[in-house]
Amino acid sequence: MSTYQTIEVTKLTPVIGAEISGVDLSGKICDRQIEEIHNALLEHLVIFFRDQEPTIEQHKAFGRRFGELHVHPNAPQDLPDHPEILVVAADENSRHVAGEVWHTDVSSDAEPPMGSILHMSIVPPDGGGDTMFASMYEAYERLAEPVRQMIEGMTAFHDSAKAHGYRMKQNDRADMALPSSEHPIVRTHPVTGRKALYVNRGFTTRIRQLPAPDSDAVLEMLYRHIETPEFQCRFRWRPGSIAFWDNRATQHRALFDYQGERRYGQRVTVCGDRPF
Repeated sequence: MSTYQTIEVTKLTPVIGAEISGVDLSGKICDRQIEEIHNALLEHLVIFFRDQEPTIEQHKAFGRRFGELHVHPNAPQDLPDHPEILVVAADENSRHVAGEVWHTDVSSDAEPPMGSILHMSIVPPDGGGDTMFASMYEAYERLAEPVRQMIEGMTAFHDSAKAHGYRMKQNDRADMALPSSEHPIVRTHPVTGRKALYVNRGFTTRIRQLPAPDSDAVLEMLYRHIETPEFQCRFRWRPGSIAFWDNRATQHRALFDYQGERRYGQRVTVCGDRPF
């Protein structure tokens, strides 16, 4: 457990999530605060900030304190001058939204992102649009021992075409890509050394070492296990809220229970490394 001197940390659940106060992300953030924010992220896996109004440049600058910024391989670039910004938006005409199934961001990349920082500025007026987060440490540790032994050393394919198939025929980006990669089913966190389950409904297509029917059965079992409520926290957005999650040890799901209303946010994503 970390000791914090420059920020206040309030846990949301015993397993995952904490709210951070005592820091203004639109102001000057000292190195000690960045270190403590990073420690809180490692400890709680997803951290939340309220009443924050950073500019786009401040948002990007905050993300860069944790690493190089990632550019999504195929998402629309709604802000051409800021390719690092991913717009997360729905309006009165939306019938689907991004992230409606449990996933970890762009796991199809050879080096998937380390983390994502989402700033929400417009939320539905009567609630709705919450985001669920789940601990993949807890998911791995709560597997039955024979299952852990079975999947140890196995790998799975992650394909952007599964998650972003609707973008395959688009030509709005010259650098459009739909990456596919193979990653271990059990991932070791590069900082904490803890093991985490690393397959997800959004991107994972098949386990390399199993025939297709067996792969489908094992993956479905793991997906349902990941959805266990005791592994999760639920965040209710307000205008000016920010969520920062560790993409290496969490999954998340956006709830689309606000059809006919507007929701708007901007995300920066921090580059990561190859899972091992």
